[in-house]
Amino acid sequence: MFEPRDLAVLLRSGAPLVVIETHEEGLLLDAFRHVVAELLRPLFSWSITQGLQRLDLDEHGLPPCNDSSQLLESMHADPRRAIWLLFDFGPYLRYAMSIRRLREVVLGQAAARHSVVLVGAKVELPEDLESLATRFEVRLPDEAKLAAMLREEAFAYSREHGGKRVQVESAAQRQLLRHLLGLPLLDARKIVRQLIHDDGAIRDDDVARAQQAKFKLLGSGGVLHFEPDVARFDEVAGLSRLKRWIEQRRRIFIEGKGPPGLDPPRGLLLLGVQGAGKSLAAKACAGGFHVPLLRLDFGALYNKYHGETERNLREALRSAEAMAPCVLWCDEIEKGLATSNNDDGVSRRVLGALLTWMAERKQPVFLVATANSIEQLPPELLRKGRFDEIFFVDLPGAEARAQCFEIHLRRREQALETFDLAALAQSSRGFSGAEIEQAVVSALYASHAEGQALDQAHLLQSLRDTRPISVVMAEQVTRLRQWAAERCVPADDPEVVLGP
Repeated sequence: MFEPRDLAVLLRSGAPLVVIETHEEGLLLDAFRHVVAELLRPLFSWSITQGLQRLDLDEHGLPPCNDSSQLLESMHADPRRAIWLLFDFGPYLRYAMSIRRLREVVLGQAAARHSVVLVGAKVELPEDLESLATRFEVRLPDEAKLAAMLREEAFAYSREHGGKRVQVESAAQRQLLRHLLGLPLLDARKIVRQLIHDDGAIRDDDVARAQQAKFKLLGSGGVLHFEPDVARFDEVAGLSRLKRWIEQRRRIFIEGKGPPGLDPPRGLLLLGVQGAGKSLAAKACAGGFHVPLLRLDFGALYNKYHGETERNLREALRSAEAMAPCVLWCDEIEKGLATSNNDDGVSRRVLGALLTWMAERKQPVFLVATANSIEQLPPELLRKGRFDEIFFVDLPGAEARAQCFEIHLRRREQALETFDLAALAQSSRGFSGAEIEQAVVSALYASHAEGQALDQAHLLQSLRDTRPISVVMAEQVTRLRQWAAERCVPADDPEVVLGP
């Protein structure tokens, strides 16, 4: 959104060179027409296709200005103190003559002291001009503006379809508007128009589609990934303490405000045995909060060119804030933040940028970091205050193992009454959730090869044939559990976690 008053104040303050990055050129032109009505200054626009035009009134005899050099000469010679909107002018600023002439215009060395506004989707300036420029931050629409836009699109759909009304579910509308926050009005309108014209309604399933569409519009260069399949709590065995922790904080996180002195939740760190369910727990956090899940890919973050890695991180974090409220999942964070003396300080700078963002972010982005190796994590990340809590995801106890079997058998459409879940839980002592799932898959293959239905015997045989990680890597698992015993909060209730 372009508030004419904000633009007028900026120009009245004497800013000679203004940069505005936007796709909404029509709204920008309307705002500047209001500005010149207040400032009483001539308003010109130029683009390579339209040439030079005066926008506030008709003026004949304007020079053609078919290229940038002609335009700059006309600006330099014009004695009127005018406002010049230059669209997509960045490529012409690669030439020394153009830079010098534009500097003379904005520094007051021309016939009049003009105000020059550079407009484009992305405007990059040479160093000689960057120090002279003021970048105008486009104000994004609030929820009221978005609601008004949705009503406009609903009325437009009704007119186009002979008075047929758009069916809008109130709960879906509230969620949709919340997830459209952070987008320019034009982009938000595109999403709403597509959802309405698809089936003439706004329903619950449209919210997830809007989240994906918003993520695609933001773009993240392959560093940030939208995870459409978040997990529900009933799809996660055990982790009862973590589930309660999320449920207690859900309302305050979504609404963004709580009683005085109670800050919204900011994030947690999940440590644990490989395969015990850390990744599933991260997905369940997004499901528990009822918000989209974004995964930060540290492998794609690093770039061989100087400064590109830090820029990739900043852009990814900026995209995550634009998707707020959301959960940002950093999987195996130790691999991305393990500091090294052989990378010219890149990992240190990445760690510093992430820690700064964690401390200063204003948007409701809940950070969930998962890690397998505590020794590789930098101590700066573990000090109190970085995360709200550090949970340890241990090997599941007997009750959680029984829940694992129930979840995976039901997911594969097996009749639960034909299995003794308690006996399966006892026989899978020391198994992780991932190993239990693979045991079920292996038993299904065996039963299919024999031409028989899956039964208890197939599952027990599959368990006997498997060597769980608690056996294969017994020393490492024991050491990790001993370290976590006094330093982390168990993700499951202690009376439930029986261990191997």
